Amino acid sequence: MGFILSREGFNEIITQLSSKYRIYAPVLKKGEGRFTDTDVVMYDFVSDPGEIEIDRKSDYSFKNVLVPFSQTLFYFAEEAVKEADFPDKDILVFLRACDMHALRRQDAIYLENGAEEDWFYRRVRDRLHFVLIGCPASFEDCFCVSMGTNRVADGYMFSVETAQDGIACDLHDEELAPLFTYQAEAVRTVVPSYAKENDTKVDVPDQVPLSIYKDPLWDEYNSRCIGCGRCTLVCPTCTCYTMEDIYYTDNGRAGERRRVQASCMIDGYSNVAGGGQYRKTKGERMRFKVLHKISDFKAKFGCNMCVGCGRCDMVCPEYISFSNCINKTAAAVRAQAEGKEGEQA
Repeated sequence: MGFILSREGFNEIITQLSSKYRIYAPVLKKGEGRFTDTDVVMYDFVSDPGEIEIDRKSDYSFKNVLVPFSQTLFYFAEEAVKEADFPDKDILVFLRACDMHALRRQDAIYLENGAEEDWFYRRVRDRLHFVLIGCPASFEDCFCVSMGTNRVADGYMFSVETAQDGIACDLHDEELAPLFTYQAEAVRTVVPSYAKENDTKVDVPDQVPLSIYKDPLWDEYNSRCIGCGRCTLVCPTCTCYTMEDIYYTDNGRAGERRRVQASCMIDGYSNVAGGGQYRKTKGERMRFKVLHKISDFKAKFGCNMCVGCGRCDMVCPEYISFSNCINKTAAAVRAQAEGKEGEQA
């Protein structure tokens, strides 16, 4: 069932939904970008429906609603432990197709990656509902078509996108039909738009041999990468974190435990007891990240971890392109295979 809404009608629907849901959507932050007088589109909880940005690609991903940068898990005091409170309202999240695919990658890591589910993730995940933001055209740096994440068929309550005559919505939740019908300017079939072609294309190798670990292609990142970790913090599929205990008393018997986002690309993350450190160089870290995104995760869960949103390319201060990293890896795999064939001949 499809509806065409005016912006005012759309805002009224969101206002009414906010009585039941906390609305979490891309919001344009004017003058709050990384550089002076630049804008940024970030996910935020929405109090005014007019803040919702559906035409521009978000610079940061949605994942902070699931796994915040810093999340208190529980409080402890002497012999008592109390789990952190969680809001009673369900959450309605506006996502593009690539991010809905990314959500499935998050689910795999937190819910299917061992004998037990991550309970703190599960209690948030069970309260999430989704609005699909259509993509009439590809954005800069996107390579979702190559990754097969440019469209979804289900999993959302309704879709939204800007059309010539208003805001077009494809409604999947029949309970909302009266609300949409009342606000509609027109009723017609709506098929959510999706990017059919990207300017950026990648060639993901089907198999990555272990010999690629020794390939010199990783060496350039020893000097190019500065280890800031921005690429992984904006990535919708990166899930690494560390734990921090905050003590309220000198004896350390009262405080809180926090889960804090961390990254394989940041100094100190791979440090171990006794002064050891895995992946000391930036090149080794880049190798780990790239191969995890296009090989290791797929070997376990059956799909590439990277969804081709291109945010890592957008945010890197050293202009390192992850899509180029994938293509360089594919080229190195082909070169090694051709070299072996030549030796056998």
